[in-house]
Amino acid sequence: MEMVTLEQAMSHIQSGMRVYTQGMASTPHYLLNGFADRCYSLEDAILYHLHLEGETPWVVPELKGHVRDISLFVGANLRAAVNEGRASYAPIFLSEVPWFLEQQVCRPNVAFLNVSPPDRHGYVSLGPTMEAMLTAVREADLVIAQVNRHVPRALGDALLPESAITYGVRHDEPLSVISSGTGDEVTEAIGKYVADLVPDRATLQLGIGKIPDAVLRELVNHKDLGIHSEMISDGVRMLAERGVITGRYKETDKDQIVFTFAMGSAALYDFIDDNPMVSLRSVDYTNNTAVIRRNPRMMSINSAIEVDLTGQVVAESIGTQVVSGVGGQMDFVRGASLAPEGKSIIALPSRTHSGQSRIVPTLHAGAGVTTTRNHVQYVATEYGVASLHGSTLEARARALIDVAHPDDRAMLEEAAHAMLAGFK
Repeated sequence: MEMVTLEQAMSHIQSGMRVYTQGMASTPHYLLNGFADRCYSLEDAILYHLHLEGETPWVVPELKGHVRDISLFVGANLRAAVNEGRASYAPIFLSEVPWFLEQQVCRPNVAFLNVSPPDRHGYVSLGPTMEAMLTAVREADLVIAQVNRHVPRALGDALLPESAITYGVRHDEPLSVISSGTGDEVTEAIGKYVADLVPDRATLQLGIGKIPDAVLRELVNHKDLGIHSEMISDGVRMLAERGVITGRYKETDKDQIVFTFAMGSAALYDFIDDNPMVSLRSVDYTNNTAVIRRNPRMMSINSAIEVDLTGQVVAESIGTQVVSGVGGQMDFVRGASLAPEGKSIIALPSRTHSGQSRIVPTLHAGAGVTTTRNHVQYVATEYGVASLHGSTLEARARALIDVAHPDDRAMLEEAAHAMLAGFK
């Protein structure tokens, strides 16, 4: 790894090059700001990524034609750009992102990293974000790393030899800290219902946000839980420190907390640092259905934007307006469903913040189905749990109406009678 200035590193990026950058908590803001400046001198560059934190100065109107942002998972900072056509969204299962980067049409010429300083053996760590970075590093012709003392020394497959990096740029900045906020009456009720579905010795996959954190708070009296997840947040740290998470009964990676990225507080990143209980793995391992299904009592807990009366789940758009991405929901829904005593759970509030029902007769026009009705097992709201797997369309509608907001049930029943001749 040759240490250079930011300007020297960016001077190697040429027109038409494809760049893949590390994201989430490890978003290399310093490199990306330098990249945005460099783009004024480029034509037809492409930046690929999963969710990014922070500002996105490369999607300003002045850079149209200079660079195209292509999100594989859209965050709040890029929703407007995607929906206004200043950036693009490419739907893809999270487990397939490494494969995507191996294809000639999208193979990155450049990879951006945010890494720890080298240890005494000459290895840097990718910190709390692994996802597809090993593939990006392997495929790229040029690897540029922001060398940052705030990056924790994560273990597992997150260690890279210095020789894998072409240029290093020293710049210390704290990792992005994400708070899911405090719970409320609705999320706490959902947390209780979901936790009741989780047995002792289960292995968990959860996302980030108020609902997953509410579930984790309800699991404090469980025993010997394990984690095999695409991500972890502070709720996992809390249960591990209390001895609730042990991983003792996992089939894969026994005794270890396995994930591909973490998002949370500085305390979470400190927990990850040099912790032999924590193992970061590439996303084509964490989200591999064949691996997931090996763990007994695998529990997949995910959220949604809306669910229709037949059980179709939308988690990435409101109609045609892109909100997030496919992510790993289907990877884990299928893996958990196939695991011995496994369960897949979709958890969501019964209503939106504006008071609209999230359980709907039919999906909004243009909405993308993230998880098909064939795959859904349980849907939980603050009013209970609907068990859908193997049920008729009529039984599904009845179960979902029973967990909808009471003020929306008459409307949903009327719609069910009109749609399903056998509905009672």
